[in-house]
Amino acid sequence: MKNYSKLGLFKSKGRIFKEPNSLYRSPFQRDRDRIIHSASFRRLKHKTQVFVNTEGDHYRTRITHSIEVAQIARSIAKHLNLNDDLAETLSLAHDLGHTPFGHAGEDSLNECMSNYGGFDHNLQTLRIVMFLENKYLKFRGLNLTIETIDGLLKHNGPISDLSLVKELIGLNYLNNKIKFKQSASLEAQISAISDDIAYNNHDIQDGIRAKMISLDELIEINFFKDIYNFHKKNIKTNNKEILIYQIIRDSIDLMVKDLIKNTIDNLKTNKVKSVKDVFEIKKPIVIFSEKFIDIEKEIRFFLRSKMYNNNKVLIKNNNGKKIIKDLFNSIKKNPRKFLTKEQLKKNKYRAIADFISGMTDRFAIKLHKNI
Repeated sequence: MKNYSKLGLFKSKGRIFKEPNSLYRSPFQRDRDRIIHSASFRRLKHKTQVFVNTEGDHYRTRITHSIEVAQIARSIAKHLNLNDDLAETLSLAHDLGHTPFGHAGEDSLNECMSNYGGFDHNLQTLRIVMFLENKYLKFRGLNLTIETIDGLLKHNGPISDLSLVKELIGLNYLNNKIKFKQSASLEAQISAISDDIAYNNHDIQDGIRAKMISLDELIEINFFKDIYNFHKKNIKTNNKEILIYQIIRDSIDLMVKDLIKNTIDNLKTNKVKSVKDVFEIKKPIVIFSEKFIDIEKEIRFFLRSKMYNNNKVLIKNNNGKKIIKDLFNSIKKNPRKFLTKEQLKKNKYRAIADFISGMTDRFAIKLHKNI
């Protein structure tokens, strides 16, 4: 196995506010620890992945999803001799900015903020780590490394339109530190695609547990049918639950293997020799082969038709949207009841969006009942 360590980000450019280095932790390990100890990370345990957190203890939440993404990303990065600490940090932090009630909550809050700059959960993650988590005497936020901020900012790729970044973050904080149009690091690309691997597979598992998807329906997809047939002749139990666990494990394993092989092929094809080359290539390097891109499309279509558009999920989503809208309108009328003068000083509407997006599902439901 070739060593690709020279393509990883192991040395940090530093932080926005200068701090002395730790004697026993790398800058990226410190970033990871700051994320894990943040209140925003803890709140993810009560935020919806697909099923509202109050529905059952076995369904995934944002925190379990983030941990699963981190495990996949760390394995891939370590195998390629890249910075697995950075890949893990980006994975643990990538969903910090999510609203209650998942993407439905985000859509509703974005609608509420349409006249006030909009809302985007990826950029909200940056707001949290740069401004809203306040635990240090000398600076606001968590003061993460430039590399971590860059990776979180480019979770979905290079930034061509800076208008939303300017509105939600402020370019003066990032100018001369982030090259917006450059590609993300390999570690950031690994984190982003590990997110896809995790939710595609684990949403299927949760969907089967919720009886929205049957095993028979799942193996209509040839990719899963092949895995099923491989194990069916060897399995000595009729326990379908164990078989489903095995299918999902194999699915993740096959996706990771394909991703690693295709990434190595892309590095060779594009003659990537340095970190600078990674940044200057205008297309993702860490991607699936064409075969697995097609498999992923089929899985996403399957999840959308069988699960995300299921009536039970849509009803919950619509309830969540209504709660977010009602909360926004109520708080807007009397913001001082919920927010401090200091929080409202700069931008009332952004402060309300920060407050609502930071809520857990259960807190939003409870506050909505009280209001």
